Amino acid sequence: MTTLSQDELKTLVGQAALKYVVPGEIVGVGTGSTVNKFLDALASIKDQIKGAVSSSVASTERLRALGIRVFDANDVAELAVYIDGADEIDHQGHMIKGGGAALTREKIVAAQSRQFVCIADDSKLVQTLGKFPLPVEVIPMAAHRVIRQFATMGGQAQLRLKNNAPLVTDNGQVLLDVTGLQISDPLAFEAEVNQWPGVVTVGVFAFQKAQICLLGTADGVKTLTF
Repeated sequence: MTTLSQDELKTLVGQAALKYVVPGEIVGVGTGSTVNKFLDALASIKDQIKGAVSSSVASTERLRALGIRVFDANDVAELAVYIDGADEIDHQGHMIKGGGAALTREKIVAAQSRQFVCIADDSKLVQTLGKFPLPVEVIPMAAHRVIRQFATMGGQAQLRLKNNAPLVTDNGQVLLDVTGLQISDPLAFEAEVNQWPGVVTVGVFAFQKAQICLLGTADGVKTLTF
């Protein structure tokens, strides 16, 4: 049996997500390499949709290059579906997201959508969240205090760097990546960290979890429903 590469699995789930796109409506789209495969597939049916609401500058640029109209989130009351990837997803549909630094806007668009369809390869499916470094978007002046707060939980947080300087998000903030966590209760964890002063968004998606996951496997696309 031919083993599919990770890139091929991403293409498969990107194409499979097309069946969740509602004709005549605006689709919410996420950010990242798997989503880029979905956007390429979406271009093949762009005449059947009104356009998209995007979760990042990078996705907006790609959508426009494909000839797909991009709407401002504030101009759209509700989206039928939001399609995005994940860095980790558990068997209840809770996720860690933010490896691509777009977690805040991703969570906003997810909250605006009636259904979240996660597209991922089977390496992302885990029993317990936390092996992938947890992204947390913070206001710069709070970064070191939040690092200390994670230390009390047993987590090691550090600033994400780009070109030897703190990475700046589309929102003008900085990111922490936190290792050493086992997130056994994602809802409680998300609720707690969101209350910390200076935290803009924690990359646990439990309140905005996936309802469906299209998982790329060696046997093709597997559909998980939560």
